[in-house]
Amino acid sequence: MSVPIEDYALLSDCRTAALVSRDGSIDWLCVPRFDSASVFGALLGDEEQGCWSLRPADPEAVSTRAYAGDTFELVTRWETAEGVAEVHDVMPVDKRHLDVVRRVDLIRRVVGISGRVEFVNHLRMRFDYARAIPWVRQAGTADAPELRAIAGPDALVLRGVAVAPDDHAHSGRLAVAAGETRDLSLTWHPSHHAPPEQLDVDAVLAQTTEWWQSWADRIEHGGVYHDDVVRSLLLLRALSHQDTGGIVAAATTSLPEDFGGVRNWDYRFVWLRDAALTLQALIEHGFIGVAHHWRTWLLRAIAGDAGQMQIVYGIDGERDLWERELKSLPGYEGSAPVRIGNGAAEQYQADVVGEVLLALGAARDAGLEESAFSWPLERALLAHVAEQLDRPDNGIWEIRGEPRKFTHSRVMLWVAFDRAVQAVHEHGLDGPVERWERIRAELKEEIDAQGYDAGRGHFVQSYGASEVDAALLVLPQVGFCAPDDPRMLGTVAEIERTLMADGLVHRYRTSTGVDGLAGAEHPFLACSFWLVVQYAASGRLADATALMDRLCGLANDVGMLSEEYDVHAHRHAGNTPQALSHLALVRAADAIAAASA
Repeated sequence: MSVPIEDYALLSDCRTAALVSRDGSIDWLCVPRFDSASVFGALLGDEEQGCWSLRPADPEAVSTRAYAGDTFELVTRWETAEGVAEVHDVMPVDKRHLDVVRRVDLIRRVVGISGRVEFVNHLRMRFDYARAIPWVRQAGTADAPELRAIAGPDALVLRGVAVAPDDHAHSGRLAVAAGETRDLSLTWHPSHHAPPEQLDVDAVLAQTTEWWQSWADRIEHGGVYHDDVVRSLLLLRALSHQDTGGIVAAATTSLPEDFGGVRNWDYRFVWLRDAALTLQALIEHGFIGVAHHWRTWLLRAIAGDAGQMQIVYGIDGERDLWERELKSLPGYEGSAPVRIGNGAAEQYQADVVGEVLLALGAARDAGLEESAFSWPLERALLAHVAEQLDRPDNGIWEIRGEPRKFTHSRVMLWVAFDRAVQAVHEHGLDGPVERWERIRAELKEEIDAQGYDAGRGHFVQSYGASEVDAALLVLPQVGFCAPDDPRMLGTVAEIERTLMADGLVHRYRTSTGVDGLAGAEHPFLACSFWLVVQYAASGRLADATALMDRLCGLANDVGMLSEEYDVHAHRHAGNTPQALSHLALVRAADAIAAASA
């Protein structure tokens, strides 16, 4: 039976991530990168797809857990009839480039607190999305046990605990008394290299704790919802690749938006939109260096021809994200297909350039100097979108139905030219400003005429439609209209009437068939945070605070939010942790702070 999504906690070394269940099982790990093939895939099946379980032998043991300070060292405290012990799970952060270190480590430190606690250690390795059972051999000694596993390009080394074969897996036991410590480590390395040396666990734990805490200490936020904001910013950093600067949308693939359905997507890639919005949130809280890193990534990814720009790339800027279905992973609660890759890479989404220019403009305003290529890149992007202003698109929600002229997309085109005009007038950059001003004015006139239904009194999802879309909540946030504009207030009223379920906001009504997919979905957390921003900015501070409290209360015990929330079963849905949910939380907290000042 699948573990509830909200029962997982994240470990990250800022190159890849692992998900650890409340019961002490690591059920998801892809190495060496977020988007690599899994070696533990039980998240999308069961233990047959790979996991590493470490828990007390006592079946009645009770666990509580929390991160150690502002880090990703997960401390799970186990209380049994015989004693109390802790498991400290951590992925060490190495400042050197992965090309140099050629290893990914996962440490599980077992600490005796009182009495004596016996643990069962069960390791089932399944490489390449559970399509490859590795060749395994014992290579250590009685005093220094070592298990080595190899399949194709990947190798794992388990150290610190003796294990024996157990039905194509390996199991063993260990015990700790009060004051005792046992260190277990699992190390990935390229199979054509010799196993790397064992880590000095005390040293790397201290280094990793200092790395995370020093990063968190730089966060500029003294406002409301402080703990929620700090943990959200930490999660955004945990989803940012240390070497390349790419910011992935989530750590997982194919966690369902519709349990048992087909709305299962791979989010382990860099969406320009999500990354740009994440960048804005980080800039607003003091991290200008991240902006430089990501802008360099963007220049490499888009490269020479803006006309070839995709809306999503691999972590290194790869373009080939061929979407296919895996048979080796049965899916979370049977939600199939499990997909790797993402066909959205082939879509046209007109809003993306607007979000990118918003982020680059925010970096410019924060003091990031232009590089030799940064402003020419922005000019090239503007020239590209100007050539296809009339082209319908797939929109922010990546619909797989017929492209349309989505109002949100048209507004983000307006934003692109608006920020370009600002760059000329406020920062002295060069460009055809008169042409940009003309296009901006034409888009404004068009949106006012076709993106707004005067009879119904609200903006519409797309030209010619009567439905609303939660993405319309962004219009005041990007400066297209005022939060208290009567047209916006009418739009909010219609969203409240048609898109809300138990106080949370759906993206749109799937029953209209606009997205071309079977099934339905649950309220989208980022959209609900957008409504918080709108409430706060339009004088409804009490409503904003009430909704914010509700949303923050949906985070799990370690502060993680997924993509959606099932209001009927009271459970997380969709990929996790979702960058868009957490960056929207940060922006919502900032909006409440501003409205309260």
